[in-house]
Amino acid sequence: MKTPRVPIALEGYPFILFSGFLTLVLALLEILPATLAALALTGFICWFFRDPERTGPESEDLFVSPADGKIIIAEEIDDDRFMHARVYKVSVFMNVFNVHVNRFPLTGTVKRVKHKPGRFYSADSSRGALQNEYCAMTVQTDSGCTYGVVQVAGLIARRIVCWAEKNDTLRTGQRYGLIRFGSRVDLYLPLRAELKVKVGDKVKAGETVLAACTDTNGSRNA
Repeated sequence: MKTPRVPIALEGYPFILFSGFLTLVLALLEILPATLAALALTGFICWFFRDPERTGPESEDLFVSPADGKIIIAEEIDDDRFMHARVYKVSVFMNVFNVHVNRFPLTGTVKRVKHKPGRFYSADSSRGALQNEYCAMTVQTDSGCTYGVVQVAGLIARRIVCWAEKNDTLRTGQRYGLIRFGSRVDLYLPLRAELKVKVGDKVKAGETVLAACTDTNGSRNA
């Protein structure tokens, strides 16, 4: 039997408790407009930190989306920041209405985690992509496929949470962090991968397939 769990991310509890306490105080003081506003805020915070269960593909060679949102980049680039190679870059932009819990794209071992403070420009802008605070992971799969996944802070998002650490082995779709109040997650894939999405597609973390990992001859791994 599965263990029941509250479908709210633990990171949201302090915000929910504070907002709920404020609502209670205002209610006891009988300040109706402020009480209703605080109640609405509490409801929004609960909804924002929702953490629904997800069921992803069973295949071991499919990259799933690390975040809910919309594909804003899906192209081949020369990356000199994280992978130091020519790769595919797939970017998922999360607005304040999306689920913000991030999930692992493909089973593998974390080889490096790098957190760098920075600015807080709009996450879907080119300036934000280069200058915003980020947390980058480099991951290697059992088949030797190396990829990168980068959480990027945004205009409103001021807190990146990454639970994964160096040498951790995580499964496809496993929760590994979140970004509070809107941002983006970038995936850097080797050219041996085969992209399955395009700009404008809506995706779900842990469920939507972004790419298939192929061998050097272009065929799917067994």
